[in-house]
Amino acid sequence: MTDIFSPTTLGDITLKNRIVMAPMTRDRAGPGDVPTDIMVEYYRQRASAGLIVTEGTQPSRAGKGYFRTPGIHSVDQVAGWRKVADAVHDAGGKIVVQLMHVGRAAVQANKDADAETVAPSAIRCPDKIPGPDGVPVETAMPRELATDEIPAVIGEYVTAARNAIAAGMDGVELHCASGYLPMQFLSTNTNQRTDRYGGPVENRIRFVVETLQALADAIGPGRVGFRICPGVRFNGMDDADPHETYAALLRAVDNMGLAYCHLIHIPLKGQDALDLVNANWNGPVIENAGLTLEKAKAVLDEGKAQAVSFGYLYIANPDLAERFSKGAPLAKANRDQFYTGGGEDHRGYTDYPALDA
Repeated sequence: MTDIFSPTTLGDITLKNRIVMAPMTRDRAGPGDVPTDIMVEYYRQRASAGLIVTEGTQPSRAGKGYFRTPGIHSVDQVAGWRKVADAVHDAGGKIVVQLMHVGRAAVQANKDADAETVAPSAIRCPDKIPGPDGVPVETAMPRELATDEIPAVIGEYVTAARNAIAAGMDGVELHCASGYLPMQFLSTNTNQRTDRYGGPVENRIRFVVETLQALADAIGPGRVGFRICPGVRFNGMDDADPHETYAALLRAVDNMGLAYCHLIHIPLKGQDALDLVNANWNGPVIENAGLTLEKAKAVLDEGKAQAVSFGYLYIANPDLAERFSKGAPLAKANRDQFYTGGGEDHRGYTDYPALDA
């Protein structure tokens, strides 16, 4: 039996327990997409998790698509993340930055005026995305990346990863889910390329494989994780055969020595997604599936994952690990305040009390 409160190791990252705070966009970055002091407090409050994965953080100006999301490509942004990392470490926690390039899932008004929207193919995202005022609007038409531009995009990820380590972070997680740039390369409906990055599955996985290898080379494989969600349709995804796509991807990166695979576990016709991962990947797994404590313990006991992540529960329960250990009641989050505020507005963000408050 695996104790959820026991320590574990994901690559080079040692966790004091197996409870992971999942990445969640909260739209609280300041001017210049710099992490704010209120973000420092938000992450510090949740440092009792075995590992915190930050909100999606853009590796470049082109990678931004949402309002008030933080970046990690400027000097000021790195300095802001240094404050976050120091606060989490001082509180005894571990934290990695999720690198999120949204690709075509972008609203131009949310980006710098001269920042491009790029994608594997010039196909617009059909889902509307909130603009600066929170009202969903049509996405920007992306420009198809030329083959010789792709190494530079991978280079942006590498620079962001190096910036994360310079900021004192414990590693990075490559966001390969939710219809963002890596997933756009993986999926048959968003990748209509005819070069070495498109067509058969071995070409469609190439961007993600090369990016993960470049990240591993830059900061060490044991500090690099990746997040996937086979079969998700968010942001217009519709892969013809997610089983083939993700089995090929997992096999291709299995021997890199990466820290973990973080699975967003949704129903997948024909095969359970967690079984798909375990059949093709021998490294550590973090399971994310809208888990309760009881379900999380069961997954760990079955040996199908080495850690489990929680999203919404961490919004209203900054001390979720302690509440789990004490069998204490869980607070409920106010969904109307998930993305509200800005600057130093703490409502629905850092104003949820801990048990000892």
